[in-house]
Amino acid sequence: MADKIKTGTILIKEGALLPESLRFESEPYSNGWRLVKNLDGEGLDREIREAGWTLFYMAGEVHATVVGSGSEKTTRKAVKKVIAYMKSDRLNCLEIGQVTVKRFLGLPYVTVSGHPRHVQESMFLFHSKRLAEWDRAILAAASA
Repeated sequence: MADKIKTGTILIKEGALLPESLRFESEPYSNGWRLVKNLDGEGLDREIREAGWTLFYMAGEVHATVVGSGSEKTTRKAVKKVIAYMKSDRLNCLEIGQVTVKRFLGLPYVTVSGHPRHVQESMFLFHSKRLAEWDRAILAAASA
C-alpha cells in the first residue's frame, strides 16, 4: 500500500467554504479533515485561482515528531499533532512539506512538517461575510 501522506499532500478541513466550481476527490483522513486526492498544493492553488478565489500560504512551518515505525499509523499520529499545533482555528487547509523517517539510538521516529494554508473568496485574509457568519456560529456553539 502506498503511503497516503507525502510531500505536497493537501488536507482540507471538513465544511470549509470552497468555490462551487471546484471539484476534486477527497477522503476522510482525521477528525474533521479530508485528504485531497490527485492534487498537490500547486495544483489546488491553480484550481482555486481559476475559480476566482485565493489559497493563502501562511508563513511558518509546523512540525511534529512521533516515536514509532514509518507506518501509516505513526505518520497519521504526527499529522494529527501538526493539525493541533496550527495557530488558528480559522485556517482550513494544510500542505504537508516533508515526511521523514529516521532512527535515534535504535528507536524509529517520524517527523512531519507542514504549512498552514487558507482558502477563501476574498483576496484579503479573513475578510469575508461568510467568515463572520462562521465565527458567530462557533460562538453560539461554544455558549450552548
